[in-house]
Amino acid sequence: MTAPIPRDIPDLPPIPGHVVLPPTVVPARAVLIPARRRAVAAFRGLIALLALTGVAIELLAGGAPTTALSHFTIQSGILLALVMLASARCAWSAHHPLPGALTGAALFYVVAAGLVHHLLLAHASSPFAVQGDTGMAWQTAATHILHTAVPVAAALDWLLLTPAGRLHLRQAPVWLLYPLAYLAFTLARGALLLPGSQDRYLYPFLDVDQHGYKITLGNALLIGLALYALAVLLVALDHIRPDPLRRPR
Repeated sequence: MTAPIPRDIPDLPPIPGHVVLPPTVVPARAVLIPARRRAVAAFRGLIALLALTGVAIELLAGGAPTTALSHFTIQSGILLALVMLASARCAWSAHHPLPGALTGAALFYVVAAGLVHHLLLAHASSPFAVQGDTGMAWQTAATHILHTAVPVAAALDWLLLTPAGRLHLRQAPVWLLYPLAYLAFTLARGALLLPGSQDRYLYPFLDVDQHGYKITLGNALLIGLALYALAVLLVALDHIRPDPLRRPR
């Protein structure tokens, strides 16, 4: 004969070593299978081809290839082309997209290079404007490709083909590490070259021979603050723009 079951069972003590896990939220990308987006892949492949075309023209149009590769515009164009090729592969093969921090950084660099060119180097009222254009037609075409066509195409891909809300404010200071490293590189490069060498300093606002280190570093600080404001603006726009991939309910 079994003992009767008590109506009120007292609370049992917890099992030693037993850990109660808090509830977690599973991200959408862990359960949603991305679809093939071949048109998107083709467009991103064209952006990569456009950027590489501008870079190739700059390398082949004349001058030392190492000098061309030392320009921020060329480096950012190569980075964007690599990111776009990887993004095109993800879209074509239905893989998860690249991290927003990476694609946002590539966009930020080419947009920054384009704005610096148009506002500081090509604008007639700028104190750092490059007087005249003595380059050949191919070099002029490469300038327009890298400073206008590529940033516009990358911005269109971001606005029309990329999910919104993937950028975060904490990424903005990280994006500035590359421009900071480039500043150190270009100043070290100029210090190692002989005085009077052609293209010793690649940008007028970073010309130590003309301005000295104090003014040059001041120029770099002002441009760095402007770049940080641009990065914050991109993050803010990413959170207020409509999501092109969200289906209407």
